Order: sequence, then structure tokens, then C-alpha cells
Amino acid sequence: MLSVAALVVALLTLVLAVVALRRTQRSRGGGADALPEDVRGLRQEVAALKREAGDALRHLAVVRYDAFGDMGGHLSWSLALLDDGGHGVVVTSIHGRSEARTYAKNISGWTCEQQLSPEEDEAISHARP
Repeated sequence: MLSVAALVVALLTLVLAVVALRRTQRSRGGGADALPEDVRGLRQEVAALKREAGDALRHLAVVRYDAFGDMGGHLSWSLALLDDGGHGVVVTSIHGRSEARTYAKNISGWTCEQQLSPEEDEAISHARP
């Protein structure tokens, strides 16, 4: 019986709190316009940061492989560094017995004007969200 009474009191308190909150919102004008100036400023700052983050090279993937059949260890690699729109670069390093060569290709809209190797294409695919 005591637990039922406690439950009733808790529900009554919750109802009163909701009513008080609604009255407070109405007295302040309610909605987003009633927010304090510093909160509106913070919202604008967060929106600006979100816009800037879209241009960040934050989608990346690495594919390691053997470029030549007689070499092991997956020493060659392709690295895709892209932003939210698929703009960025894919960097490839081909390791041979006596030398390593590195190439970079511009990526725009998830595609490249130059022909991509299968490994470069795979790196871009893995980087894509």
C-alpha cells in the first residue's frame, strides 16, 4: 500500500513539473527565439564548424598489396584522403627490389580524370562513407 502511495505522489510531482515547465516556456515566449543570446551564438558557431568539417580530409583508407609477383610483404600501398564530397587525393607507392616510386592523383567527386589502378579504386571505395 505504501508503494502505491509513493507512486501516486511521484506521478503528481511529475505532472506539476511539466505544467511548471510549460508555463515558464510560455512566459519566455517559447521556442528557439526565446533562447539566451549566448546559446544562439553557440548554435551559430557549431553550424559554422559543421560547414568547415565538410571540407576536411576525413575519409581515408589504405590498401596494401604486392605490386610484383616475386616480392612479398605487401610493401606497396595506395592511400585515399578525401572530404565529404569525394574531393582529395589518392597516393600510391610501388615498391620494387631496388627502388620505390610514389604517385599522386587528384580525386574530384569520387572519380579521377586519370586511370586508376584496381588498388587505388579499392582505396577510394573503402574511404567512401
